[in-house]
Amino acid sequence: MRSIATFLKYPVLFLLCTALPVAAQGLSGRRAPSFSLPDSSLTQHDILDYRGRWLLIEFMTTTCPHCKTLSKTLETWKGKYGAKVAILSIVVPPDNMKSVGEYIAETKITSPILFDSSQVAASYFKATPSNPSFDTPHLFAVDPAGMIVRDWGAAAVETPQFTKELDQLLLAPKK
Repeated sequence: MRSIATFLKYPVLFLLCTALPVAAQGLSGRRAPSFSLPDSSLTQHDILDYRGRWLLIEFMTTTCPHCKTLSKTLETWKGKYGAKVAILSIVVPPDNMKSVGEYIAETKITSPILFDSSQVAASYFKATPSNPSFDTPHLFAVDPAGMIVRDWGAAAVETPQFTKELDQLLLAPKK
């Protein structure tokens, strides 16, 4: 468990993670903000490298039990969808190499977990001083052209409808 002092080292993150969660509205229907972030092996992952296939971007924390459930679910979908879909998880401070390493060891996930200083999260969630919040886990579906076509907040990823919606997106024939 992290102390409040740890969060206060990162005031923007503190505001983002402690404010009331935002609904999953107004975050879809736009080009996915670009980024290049390192994972725990210091390999850079550039969003442009994933163009041409579906990309699921999960914003998470290693201490969130709902994030663990979603990470494990996403891991099973890798087998179902194969090369048609890529999965990236993004953590923000205070998560670090140690906490992510422990998370990977516990959950056995193989998808990369990327480190953000909260700027990528801010752009995905359209965070502003008057709207500084986001919920975790939060999943964005980015189509092969780089557009955010759907996002699901914490409450939505735990419903049966979530899996159906994701299947409809990923299994639909190309237009």
